[in-house]
Amino acid sequence: MRNRLIPGSSGLVRALTLLGDPVLHGACEEVTDFGPSLARLVEDMFATMYAARGVGLAANQIGVPLRVFVYDCPDDEDVRHLGHLVNPKLVEADGITVRGPEGCLSLPGLEAATPRFDHAVVEGVNVEGDPVRVDGTGWFARCLQHECDHLEGSVYTDRLTGLRRARALRAARRAPWGRAD
Repeated sequence: MRNRLIPGSSGLVRALTLLGDPVLHGACEEVTDFGPSLARLVEDMFATMYAARGVGLAANQIGVPLRVFVYDCPDDEDVRHLGHLVNPKLVEADGITVRGPEGCLSLPGLEAATPRFDHAVVEGVNVEGDPVRVDGTGWFARCLQHECDHLEGSVYTDRLTGLRRARALRAARRAPWGRAD
């Protein structure tokens, strides 16, 4: 597994998987066990996301191929959205398409202008199995779409085309974490 440890990480903080790790490029499995291990996973994911200074994190980004993501992300009006989704499904992605800067904890230090819809709705459940519906606009809509992509085995560079895609992938290969050991 290709990963990087978060500086100063210990306890519940887990290593992040990096671009090229097979777990990032396959669809994640549905969660069927809603026991204590799922609650611990969500807790670990929040700790890892905060340690890495991210706004969202999918379970496969810490090497767990399950359909779970966490978020702590503002929208364009600077309203904070905090939560998690288990077995999420992107049920709406509409509005105008905005090409905005996007990064990823699995591609540390890289960013590219990535097209995303300005509105997204995701439905799933929480760790107890209760239904959850999350509606996002602006930056938060981008986050929801980004994390749902992860669970389908896609990273933001898969949405890039042409010269933007070539530049992003070249930068990833040249990054210290992208070089073969």
